[in-house]
Amino acid sequence: MRLGKALASVAEAPRPESFDAFRKNIPAAWVQQALEATGTASMRRRRLPAEQVVWLVLAMALFRDRSIVEVVESLDLVLPGKRGCSLASNAVTQARTRLGAEPLKSIFDTCSTQWSHASANRHRWRGLALYGADGTTLCVPDSPENRGHFGAPRGGRGTSGAYSQVRLAALFALRSHLLVRASFGSYDRGEATYARDLWPALPDHSLCIVDRNFLAAGTLMPLAREGTERRWLTRAKKNTKWRVLEQRGEGDYLVEMKVSPQAREKDPSLPKTWVARAIRYQRRGFQPQWLHTSLLDAEALPAGEIIALYHERWEIELAYDEMKTEMLGREEAIRSKSPERVEQEIWGILLAYNLVRLEMERVADETGVEPTRIRFITALHLIRDECMWRASASPGAIPRHLRKLRHNIARFVLPPRRSERRYPRAVKIKMSSYRCKHSSRDLGDAKCPALGLASRLPRRHQAKPAGAVLGIARGLLARPRRRMRLLPRRFSLG
Repeated sequence: MRLGKALASVAEAPRPESFDAFRKNIPAAWVQQALEATGTASMRRRRLPAEQVVWLVLAMALFRDRSIVEVVESLDLVLPGKRGCSLASNAVTQARTRLGAEPLKSIFDTCSTQWSHASANRHRWRGLALYGADGTTLCVPDSPENRGHFGAPRGGRGTSGAYSQVRLAALFALRSHLLVRASFGSYDRGEATYARDLWPALPDHSLCIVDRNFLAAGTLMPLAREGTERRWLTRAKKNTKWRVLEQRGEGDYLVEMKVSPQAREKDPSLPKTWVARAIRYQRRGFQPQWLHTSLLDAEALPAGEIIALYHERWEIELAYDEMKTEMLGREEAIRSKSPERVEQEIWGILLAYNLVRLEMERVADETGVEPTRIRFITALHLIRDECMWRASASPGAIPRHLRKLRHNIARFVLPPRRSERRYPRAVKIKMSSYRCKHSSRDLGDAKCPALGLASRLPRRHQAKPAGAVLGIARGLLARPRRRMRLLPRRFSLG
């Protein structure tokens, strides 16, 4: 009874109309079920109850250019109190800590199940629903808690990256970019390890396109055997070896590959060998490539179609670009400084991305084009503007704004893809020549003489990586004469 009264109290509280844009896609019942299941519903009437914190975490992802407190105030998330609607920043942090990450994960799982599979069913290829899986990383603030929990990439001479990083693997509905499932955690674990958590979300009669780093029996065989007609497609690595069993056509073979002893030791159920189909192809101006797939029927599934289909895997890279570049504004790191809030924020980012993509699919239906031909940044602005209008504009003006946007729907549509274009992987501007900032723990003990000497080297040496700078300093300590010639007179070793 106590929990029921608390939820009823939150439900009767004034709700900001700014989040009607979210509530039309995420029913309040789903939010309450997640709070109840995870035991995080507000047990007493708070000025920032758990339900409002859910919307806050979503808004943090959508309004990356605003501080968290500004998001709370702009979207009117705080319930009125004796001191008005303002709220201290530490109160927001405490509210997020009380909520935790599990409710956001539960809501994401519920929404993605409803949205992504329905989308994949509508865009099938030869009766198979198309999915794609790949990994990426997210930088997080370099707090001691985050570095200890998530770790960081290692550089030369034992140095680590300036930011802690989270490694993430995600499963997408390939032709709409809607997320199906995600798994993330420590940077030290490989993306293929996290990918194994994604396979249970794949439905029967589906095809999953993956990167060549996933080409391993321990990764792909569980994908295929734990369902009905679950297929995979990937590109072969340069060192992949196989034995030809049968030629199916020009550049089309049935092959046998050995399963490594290490993989069989981890999973004794794996056989000694596994069979796949190998397809050779070459694009003009590029080296020949091999595709490996479990689509073994060469007559029903022509090699030419499979070659064209594989290159839809690039949609995953575009989805990560939309998420990290457009939605998060290419910020170096997300906001949260503790592992629990980092996980909460990531689930909020993934859920907010799906909300934008869901709106894009609806616009695509109205215009009669594929979801991949809708401008992500325009749909993102639509969601943001709708939230701000509902928070600040008079109710009578909101429908007029939305009608104007919908009337100009043509600006949502991108021109058809020009797949014949080819560009090298290159950048126009190189990174800065300033030396990287590393914490003292990456260079050794703070009392180490080499560390003190490294900080006083000339600028031409300071621009080098931290490990190289430390190596120069250690060499100078061993050779005093060279040290005195290299160091300017104004520097002292005292």
